[in-house]
Amino acid sequence: MHELSLVEGVLQLIEEKEQSDQFSRVDKVWLEVGELSCVEPEAMAFCFSSVMAGTVAEGATLELVPVPGLAECPECGQTSQVRQLYDACPVCGNFGLNIVQGRDVRLRSLSVS
Repeated sequence: MHELSLVEGVLQLIEEKEQSDQFSRVDKVWLEVGELSCVEPEAMAFCFSSVMAGTVAEGATLELVPVPGLAECPECGQTSQVRQLYDACPVCGNFGLNIVQGRDVRLRSLSVS
């Protein structure tokens, strides 16, 4: 379950921001989650509440913002939305697309007090 290590990384980012911005509580966390990142939303939510326990983000709400997968075809040059890492180009049918968006999980923003 790589969701656990992802959430631990989010906590590390929150703690770094806490030190630099001097806030005492995190109310909401927005994470951009790429559709090609293989992240399970239910597992992410479960890990989030467990990892954040006892921290400034305990009780914070997690909002997952989906980011569509986009890939560029080296054959025809078209950029298209893809649902899986190994989809064929919907324009020319070529395989071996270059993923340009949708593999990452990123901390988008925090609501703090």
